[in-house]
Amino acid sequence: MIGILALQGDVIEHANALAARGIPCKLIRYPEHLEGINGLIIPGGESTTLTKLIRLSGLEKPLNVLIKSGLPVWGTCAGVILLSKGGILECVEVEVVRNAYGAQLDSFVKTGTFSGQQIQMIFIRAPRIRKVNDSCEVLSILEGHIVAVRSGNILLSTFHPELTDDPIFIDYFLSIIRASCKSPTSEIADPVATVKSSGRKR
Repeated sequence: MIGILALQGDVIEHANALAARGIPCKLIRYPEHLEGINGLIIPGGESTTLTKLIRLSGLEKPLNVLIKSGLPVWGTCAGVILLSKGGILECVEVEVVRNAYGAQLDSFVKTGTFSGQQIQMIFIRAPRIRKVNDSCEVLSILEGHIVAVRSGNILLSTFHPELTDDPIFIDYFLSIIRASCKSPTSEIADPVATVKSSGRKR
């Protein structure tokens, strides 16, 4: 089961992207909702608002504990800010510049390369990853700027893969979850098989 931090931002978009892959999700609003998840998505939104809501909901400490203990987590856009140096969760040694590409009206779409394949990258008031340390693997660079990195169990993308129909990035996150699970659930181990089996007659 994958959790989506559901305090603010493009929660539904991530849920729909997972549903398209046959992956169940759980909306996370309070600490008790974290039980039973084996992966977490921190969606894009407004980072200052998300920071306040994380504190108000009591999620700051349990999220830190889970992520630092190895829970796979994927942060997009504002999620990158929360997980990076100076953010409320600060679980990865990455320095970012907020709203580096301008305001909402300056949003844009570019074609970039990820995992050796061309994908659409949608940037909406996106941060820019300025600096990473040696523990980070740079996964994608667009026009000289780092737009996706991985540090152990933490995956960051300054763009929004959940807003496209391309499953490449989401499948990459699922592979991190599968690798982290000692006893993966069938939904995570084989999402396609799960979709097919759900329609079988008994």
